[in-house]
Amino acid sequence: MSEVVSGASFDTKVIQSKLPVVVDFYAAWCGPCRQMAPIFDQVSQEVGATCTLVKVNIDDDRDLAIKYGVSSIPTLLFFKNGTVVAKETGFISKDVLSEKVAALCK
Repeated sequence: MSEVVSGASFDTKVIQSKLPVVVDFYAAWCGPCRQMAPIFDQVSQEVGATCTLVKVNIDDDRDLAIKYGVSSIPTLLFFKNGTVVAKETGFISKDVLSEKVAALCK
């Protein structure tokens, strides 16, 4: 399962990370988020040490969602060197996610 980060650990795990990071902004009550969760976890396991995939629960960390302009979920933000370089909103397939993660983490 992907690690859930909070406001307290976000800077360390995402912004200061030497590796590219994909952040899944989600909520437990969100149907598309629940569909996306196993796909996100599978891709997280497949990328190994080349990239980090983490999750942020918007109900627990509303400030992070506001800071990054997350207005609907699921939203995936792709970070490189602490900067958002890409964004995907809504459910995406495993193939699409794998392709985007591979491009980020190469």
